[in-house]
Amino acid sequence: MDPDTVEQLRAAGESDPHIDADGRVPHGSSDDPNLLDFSANTNPEVPSGAARVFSAAFAASRSYPADDYLRFRTAAAEFVGCDPSQVIPTAGGLEAIRLAIQTTVRRGESVLVPTPSFGEYVREVRLQGGEPAPVGHDEMLDSDPAPHAMAIVCNPNNPTGDCYDAEALRAFADRCRAADTTLLVDEAFLGFTDDPSLAGRAGVVVARSLTKLFGLPGVRMGYAVASEAARDRLATARRAWSMSEPAAAVGEHCYRDEAFVERTRERVGDERERMYERLSSRFGVYPSDAPFLLFEVTDTTVDDLLLTARERGIALRDARTFRGLDSHVRVAVRTPEQNDRLLEALGV
Repeated sequence: MDPDTVEQLRAAGESDPHIDADGRVPHGSSDDPNLLDFSANTNPEVPSGAARVFSAAFAASRSYPADDYLRFRTAAAEFVGCDPSQVIPTAGGLEAIRLAIQTTVRRGESVLVPTPSFGEYVREVRLQGGEPAPVGHDEMLDSDPAPHAMAIVCNPNNPTGDCYDAEALRAFADRCRAADTTLLVDEAFLGFTDDPSLAGRAGVVVARSLTKLFGLPGVRMGYAVASEAARDRLATARRAWSMSEPAAAVGEHCYRDEAFVERTRERVGDERERMYERLSSRFGVYPSDAPFLLFEVTDTTVDDLLLTARERGIALRDARTFRGLDSHVRVAVRTPEQNDRLLEALGV
């Protein structure tokens, strides 16, 4: 990216409500210790022993980490079902997304971007001088990928929460490959489901994060998965020591805790269904496969609902920052006790 591109993005922040004055995308997460945070979609629980592993890695942090990250790559590959050589470690899933776009999109090239969806896709495409081509996320698989350098899908989609049909997504991946269009699949929330990953599929770059599933956003653990020429580009462009020693150790530990993953999936599934039924008595709630629910506010304003929840000790996600949404709120699925507090605060 060149300085002119960065300045153009900053200038866009003056008129684009979906980015701030620095050209950055708003995200969920509250740093107010007095609020129960339903604005960020991270697991409220973490695998047992994660703190011990992080602490034990402190001594190793006195030296540069081994840049091959073999143990982490092996654990990640076993989790998603690919070869360890296809795993490219990064400091979080967003860095994997940037790396994929950076090594694929040239200035002036078009990129299919879903909407409403994760706002960073548009920002990263613009930072590379590319041209975002918005398409409804539920219409993406019917799009023609041929005129575009890349197509991006978020599976499950954020903020709507729905997964793509696995067979239809694979067929779209094949059409992208035939058109020589790279398909970038953001699977940040796929670990909460039993759906198969596209990791390792030819022509596809998968971006993965351990942030959401394992509840450790501050550790910055992520990776991309690619094969053939795309894998080579990512491996070459990846920064040296792209993941800290504690992050690699904790990531490996988390991926080995299969029981934790199963418990999380069961809890989220049960609680999401319960919350959906209760919230639907007042709001228009979207069906979801993810650890969050999106709903439309119709009986009051979004501002009033956010304020009411805040007065009752709850932080919600203002979903109006997502392109295409103008009266929506997103809430995370947390523990049963915490979810009860949310439902009570919202009067459902």
